Amino acid sequence: MEAETGLPPFMLFEKPRVEQPMPGGLEPADPDFYKIGYVRHVRAYGIEFMEGPDGFGVYSSRDVEPLRRARIIMEIPLELMLTISKKLPWMFFPDIVPLGHPIFDIINSTNEEADWDLRLACLLLFSFDCEGNFWQLYGDFLPSVDESTSLLLATEEELSELQDQKLAVAIREKQRQAVEFWEKHWHPGAPLKIKRLARDPERFLWAVGIAQSRCTNLQLRIGALIQDTNMLVPYADMLNHSFRPNCFLHWRFKDRMLEVLINAGQRIRKGDEMTINYMAGQNHMLMERYGFSLPTNPWDEIPFSGHSKIHLDSFLSAFNISGLPSDYYYNSRLSEGEDTFVDGAILAAARTLPTWSDGDMPPIPSLERKAVLELQEECQQFLAEFPTTAEHDQQILDSNPQCSRTLEAAIRYRMHRKMFIQKINSALELYLDRILF
Repeated sequence: MEAETGLPPFMLFEKPRVEQPMPGGLEPADPDFYKIGYVRHVRAYGIEFMEGPDGFGVYSSRDVEPLRRARIIMEIPLELMLTISKKLPWMFFPDIVPLGHPIFDIINSTNEEADWDLRLACLLLFSFDCEGNFWQLYGDFLPSVDESTSLLLATEEELSELQDQKLAVAIREKQRQAVEFWEKHWHPGAPLKIKRLARDPERFLWAVGIAQSRCTNLQLRIGALIQDTNMLVPYADMLNHSFRPNCFLHWRFKDRMLEVLINAGQRIRKGDEMTINYMAGQNHMLMERYGFSLPTNPWDEIPFSGHSKIHLDSFLSAFNISGLPSDYYYNSRLSEGEDTFVDGAILAAARTLPTWSDGDMPPIPSLERKAVLELQEECQQFLAEFPTTAEHDQQILDSNPQCSRTLEAAIRYRMHRKMFIQKINSALELYLDRILF
C-alpha cells in the first residue's frame, strides 16, 4: 500500500485528531463509527469522517499533490457490503440469506426490471435482524426517519411545497407502490421473522429511501463469475455528491475489495471534502432518488418555447465555455482573471437555452438582441408562475429551523429552481453587455 499511495498509510479507524475546528459546525465522527470498521478490516488513508447538520462527510486530513496514478484512500471488503445481482437468478454477496427463509420469497416476487430498490430494502432490513451481521452496528449511523430527506417519507403537505406537480405525482406513485408491497408481504398472517423487520410502512419506506440514496451499481468479477449488482457499501456511502468529483469507485476483483480513489492529477488540500458523482441528472431526478437539489446543477433545464434563439458560439465565447455539449467546462485560460459568475448554472444555460449556429456566419446584432430580450421575458413568466419567490423561500427556511428534513428539502428544491432561472436571466443580461454592446 505504501508503494501505491506514496505516503505512509494509517488506519482510518483510529479516532481522528482534528487540530482546528472544521467549518460549518462539523465535528469528528463518533469513535464507535471508526471502531466497528477497524474490527472488520476496512482500511483508509489520509481521510477523516466529520459529522454536521446535514450528516456525515469525508474530508482529507492532509495535502495531496497531483500524481499520474489514481491514489487509494479507502478499501472496503465485500463481506461488509449488502449486494444483490440485478438479474435472475438472485445472487447475494456475501450470501447472508439462509436457505428457506421467507425474505427470499419476498425478494423473488419483485419485478426484475423495476424493483431493485425494493429488493435492496428487503436485504437491508434482513441484515439488521441477522445475528452478527455488520449492518446491525453500521445501521446506528444511518440517518433515522426524522433525519432522512427521502421524499418517500414526505406527507401530502410537504409534497405540495415542492411547487412541482409532476415531481409530486411521481413521488406519490413510488410511495403507493412501496406501501402496497409492504401490505402484501407484511400482512397479519406473515411469519414473525418477517413482521419484526418492518412493523409499519414508515419503516419500509425508510429502508427503500436508504436503498435508493446509498446504492452503488457496479459490475463485480468474482472468480470467473461476472455480475451486474446493486450494492450498499459502508463508509463509501458517506461520500457526498459533486458534479466535479475528486474521487471515483473501482472494484478490485483479486481480493474482493471496493476501492475509493482520488482522480489522477487531482490536487487535494487538507480539509477538502472527498466527493463522487452520483449521477448526471436534473434537479428533479436528484430529488426523486436522493432527496436533495443543487442551485448550480449543470444538467438542469428550463422548458423554453424555442421561438427565440441566441447564437450558440457567441454565448459560449462570452463566458469562455469550451468542450462539447455533453462535457462543457469553463476555460479559465481564456480569461484574464477568475470569472466567479460562471458556474454550473451557466453551463446548464449553455445546454438549455434555445440556440442557433451557422459556422462562421456572424449573428445579426438586432435580431440577437431581440431574441435575448424575449428569452428574458420567458424567464420572468416562469418565475411569475411560482406562488413564492426565492427570497421568500429562504426567509421560510430561516424562520423555521426545526422543520422536518423532507419539508426543508422540498423548499430548497423550489428555491434552487427559481435561483437557476434567475441566473439564466442574469446571464442573458451579461451576454448582451459582453457581445451586443
